[in-house]
Amino acid sequence: MRSLWVFLVGMGVGLAASPLVAYEIPAFARRYGMSCSACHDPFPRLTAFGDLFAGNGFRLASDEPARDTIDTGDRLLELARDIPLAIRLDAYIQSFNNGQTATDLKLPYNLKILSGGSISKKLSYYLYFFLFERGEVGGIEDAFVQVNDIGGQPIDVAVGQFQVSDPMFKRELRLEFEDYAVYRARIGLQPADLTYDRGIMAATDFGGFTFTAEVVNGNGKGPAEPDLKLDNDAIKSFFGHLTREVSPNVRLGVMGYRGRQVGAATESAPEIKNTLWMLGADATITLGPLEINGQYIHREDNAPTFSATEAESQMDGGFVEVLLVPPNSRWYALALYNRVDVDRPLLNVRLGGPSNVTRYETLTGGLGYLLRRNFRLMAEVTLDTQLDEARGTLGLVTAF
Repeated sequence: MRSLWVFLVGMGVGLAASPLVAYEIPAFARRYGMSCSACHDPFPRLTAFGDLFAGNGFRLASDEPARDTIDTGDRLLELARDIPLAIRLDAYIQSFNNGQTATDLKLPYNLKILSGGSISKKLSYYLYFFLFERGEVGGIEDAFVQVNDIGGQPIDVAVGQFQVSDPMFKRELRLEFEDYAVYRARIGLQPADLTYDRGIMAATDFGGFTFTAEVVNGNGKGPAEPDLKLDNDAIKSFFGHLTREVSPNVRLGVMGYRGRQVGAATESAPEIKNTLWMLGADATITLGPLEINGQYIHREDNAPTFSATEAESQMDGGFVEVLLVPPNSRWYALALYNRVDVDRPLLNVRLGGPSNVTRYETLTGGLGYLLRRNFRLMAEVTLDTQLDEARGTLGLVTAF
């Protein structure tokens, strides 16, 4: 693994998608009368055209005139004739073998209502509501307004709730059931990770580079405090990502994150601040139908459990993903290797599993088949080395 991390850092880094948050939904296919395959192959994985479409604020071109709007006679109002809505449904059957075999019918597992589209030539929005997420009402996750080409310059800004990691690899668009674990990893009691947070994201292009900057609360998407504040301290966190396509087949990039969080004061202890920072590298290599994605992140926290006597903690983690998507084929294959290490039992990364561990390591392999452009069947097997467990998943993902 040390050699793998050195290899990824030496490569420099990479971005697999457009700078701002990029998602498409079947409502866009209905609007333009196009197949979902124009933006997804296989869905929800984005094509290059899908990246461009989202980067334009869910338009075919940045200067595209309004479509399907009502003529109100008010030049300041482009009112859509219909509200664009779509539904996504995920359902799975899982088996577990860690000394004894068990089966879990996750039918359904996720159910989302999605909406997005343009408000004007430069304004657009995207959101989805989790009607059903792992047996509960999940609520709002992505919800943002996007502004394109501010001041006539190649500067785009999104304001709202999004995943901090979106400029690198988008968790919501992955083909695997198994997650990108390093984005979800937390250290001790510190709430910051690279998944959902509230804030501002801005992206610009210059000299062949794309730079993305974010300012976020740093405490995720939890409910408001009793005082109705969504940020439980006055400190903000900062994320930056720089990427460049160095050849038609290779895209590289680097990332950094800096933040602080204040722990709750008690009668016996004052407020303790945890300072954290992350540095990372990511890369995408495309060789015909083969795509290789890699991510590495190093993180340090000086007081992750908000104790004045603890020493700092260090985390190293990342993943390597291999996708085989033959052209003009309904089949695809994938492999994903996850590993996250921390120097003390402080790692919170596994949903529904032990939290105070020092390592998360999984190896996943899978196949998928497009029954329809918007109906995908999948099968994958994940080996969890720390739980000494094998997990098999059969599932369907559809959107309409």
